[in-house]
Amino acid sequence: MTAPVKVYSQVDGPSDAPVVVLSGSLGTALEMWDAQVPALARHFRVVRYDLRGHGRSPVPPGPYEIADLGADLIALLDRLGVARAHLCGLSLGGMLSLWTAAHHPERVDHLVVLCTSALLGPPEMWIERAAVVSARGTAAVADSVVSRWFTPSLQRRAPELIARMRAMLAVTPAAGYAACCGAIQRMDLRPDLAAIRAPTLAIAGADDPSTPPAHLSRIARAIAGCRLAVVDEAAHLANVEQPERTTSLILAHILAHLRGDADGGIAGGATEGTTVSDTPREIGMRIRREVLGDAHVDRAVAQTTPFSAAFQDFITRVAWGDVWARPDLDRRTRSCVTLAILTALGRDGEIALHVRAALRNGLTPVEIGEVLLHTAVYAGVPAANRAFAIAQGVLDEIAAGSPGSGPEPPPGKR
Repeated sequence: MTAPVKVYSQVDGPSDAPVVVLSGSLGTALEMWDAQVPALARHFRVVRYDLRGHGRSPVPPGPYEIADLGADLIALLDRLGVARAHLCGLSLGGMLSLWTAAHHPERVDHLVVLCTSALLGPPEMWIERAAVVSARGTAAVADSVVSRWFTPSLQRRAPELIARMRAMLAVTPAAGYAACCGAIQRMDLRPDLAAIRAPTLAIAGADDPSTPPAHLSRIARAIAGCRLAVVDEAAHLANVEQPERTTSLILAHILAHLRGDADGGIAGGATEGTTVSDTPREIGMRIRREVLGDAHVDRAVAQTTPFSAAFQDFITRVAWGDVWARPDLDRRTRSCVTLAILTALGRDGEIALHVRAALRNGLTPVEIGEVLLHTAVYAGVPAANRAFAIAQGVLDEIAAGSPGSGPEPPPGKR
């Protein structure tokens, strides 16, 4: 660890109120929390700050580690005379908040982490991004990063907001941004999660491509008593895209625990467009619908009998709520693997279904063809020939505007 940095901070709210500390995302400044401050400041002393290497904070030489950023937070609490605080962090801010709660539990009352991860790979991605930023500045990655911060819908509706957030990112010091990329690259907080004892809420953006809900689900399963909330129509900066929903969840979690509510206040704090879940079955059903489509899942549910009910529950919990929810392979890759295996095994009844799933997961028809061609080398031409014919049928149906989904697997299948 390096010496702590005296980070730039702003404080709002009553000086004698309990303290909430807001830690931001990679490439942002403390203004990313503007929408949360008015509501939080009615109940708390709200402390916002710029991470080291960001905004108005110093930019010490790298490398940085998550522990360094956590130490900066502890030093900030010491300077402000705060013995214990409620921590709320998004993305990189969530990572350093998890580290702090695990390594300095005596300083943390309640914990809220948003759109974050305990392990965010692959490392090569962070190495490459740091290299680009070091050579060309943060403006070189601004467009691609901001496209993951917000849903396409918000980008169309709120161009001024998008421009403002892009400008915030573009002025982030390149050296600080690159050093923080290195911290994320080397981070693995998974061993720390079981040590966290603070009442914890994990908030995911349903449409977050950077830290999908599965990342928050893994955090929630690893921290005793942690709850998971998934906010619809929100990507990576969920607090900016859906400020009312996220603020409501943050307030409900902390205030309810202060009151001693048994359910952690989530039920009362959840708003329309927010799914609160800590069960693999609920997570699995959501992913199953996103990948296979509502029409197919509705048919499978309608066909469930007492004989097949246990199997339906099994595939929802295990296949979709556990395996498909794991963050270390994205859905595009999982679709590639699934199509290759189904082709190799000759599972014709499911190939059409998973061709459509692959399209939903972002594969193009050309990429699907490449998967089948590659499979032909290792699993045989006849198997791939049949899969090409099935896939072509699905693509023809889609081109013709047909609602059909190709051959259906037997009842009880995925």
